[in-house]
Amino acid sequence: MKKIQLTLLFAILLGINSHVVAQSIDTKNKVEVTFGADLYSRYVWRGTQFGGNSPSLQPSLSASYGNLEMGAWGAYSLGGTNSSQEMDLYLSYSFLNELFTAVFTDYYFPTEDAPYNYFDYSKGSTGHVLEAGVSFNGTKEIPFSFSAYVNFFGADAIRLNDDPASLNFNKKTGIQYSNYFELDYNTSARKVDLSLFVGATLSKPKKANANTGFVGESGYYGKNPGIVNLGITASKSVKITKYHSVSLTASLITNPQAKTVFLVFGTKLE
Repeated sequence: MKKIQLTLLFAILLGINSHVVAQSIDTKNKVEVTFGADLYSRYVWRGTQFGGNSPSLQPSLSASYGNLEMGAWGAYSLGGTNSSQEMDLYLSYSFLNELFTAVFTDYYFPTEDAPYNYFDYSKGSTGHVLEAGVSFNGTKEIPFSFSAYVNFFGADAIRLNDDPASLNFNKKTGIQYSNYFELDYNTSARKVDLSLFVGATLSKPKKANANTGFVGESGYYGKNPGIVNLGITASKSVKITKYHSVSLTASLITNPQAKTVFLVFGTKLE
């Protein structure tokens, strides 16, 4: 029954996306609006699985003007109530002929089984994580890309006392400043695009404590510095109509630090 339900959901998703994905509105100011939804067998991000053991629906909405883009992205488990859903806002800017991209992201993880206040940005109680990053996007001649990210505010916090009901933040030691670095090598074989990636963190959580439920308090990427995301992604675009194609993606991912392995399949309409 579950297999039939997922098959039906996939068919409905493709039907909806055939009308909405990659739709754009060009105005005289050259503003482009794009929206859609992807479907993945699991939501695995930087070597860690989020959203439970169910397929993940990942909607997106963005607007771009030249090299500037702002948007929203989400991930929602299809397996019922789950506390690890996600809704992010981001702002990015590409420069030097789009060779580099700077990005600011506001991560938020709604809790479906309890009330939450999205607009709470207080240091001691916010569920937001603010991150800044920059990436080198590579070229045809240089098939490598490199990106670096660091958290600078929010629920990536250090507990400075032993009272689980109290958080003591200050500018010097209140945030873990968890970081993540990734190197990718992009190539192709028999019309299949391949990306080999390795991601690592240099962070070592300080006085980590998971009592508040904040991801960062038990180590945002892991308990020690090291490789947390290693694997390969294969992707291919299959044309299905005159105007649309289906992108198929499969990723083999391992997190050596957590000793976990994932095989993830995803699809989206282009």
